[in-house]
Amino acid sequence: MTGSHRRRGLAAVAVALLLAAASATSPTAHETTTTPEKGPSGLPIPRFVSLKSDRANLRQGPGVEYPTSWVFQRAGLPLEVVREFESWRQVRDAEGTTGWVLASMLSGRRTALLLPWEVRPGESGVVVVTLHDRGNDKSSAVVDVEAGALASIIGCDGRWCRISVAGYRGYIEQTKLWGAYKGEIVK
Repeated sequence: MTGSHRRRGLAAVAVALLLAAASATSPTAHETTTTPEKGPSGLPIPRFVSLKSDRANLRQGPGVEYPTSWVFQRAGLPLEVVREFESWRQVRDAEGTTGWVLASMLSGRRTALLLPWEVRPGESGVVVVTLHDRGNDKSSAVVDVEAGALASIIGCDGRWCRISVAGYRGYIEQTKLWGAYKGEIVK
């Protein structure tokens, strides 16, 4: 093999190795990992927070000059921050209602609603969910709690969350909460 053929052969091998290495380290469309976007506050968007007080105005825009479209009346209510603008946070509640709240009305304390999508006002029959003494289906029941109950999140391992609700502590599957993302670790 002549010198120029050997260099071309080595270059082709080098390119093939680089392409193989790049495809091995680059995520495919099925493997992409999403890093949460950071808002102007430096905190991730979206993220869950809770209301600090029993009364907070939900405004149609980020400022007091915008009309109030709703008044939240439940301290500890979990909300999802979806946007930030100066001292205002655009939030979404468990029913999908979206509006703007002053950031000082929000807390980083993690709370959740249990199965809020199962609450059907005016219908007979109450949906309940079981809190377990350990993070698995086979463990003993601690208490049955009505859908829509407000709980404090103590921690989540990505599959089960330890919560406190109505004076009881126990574990519930993370997918039964509105206030923690699927697979999210909460410490």
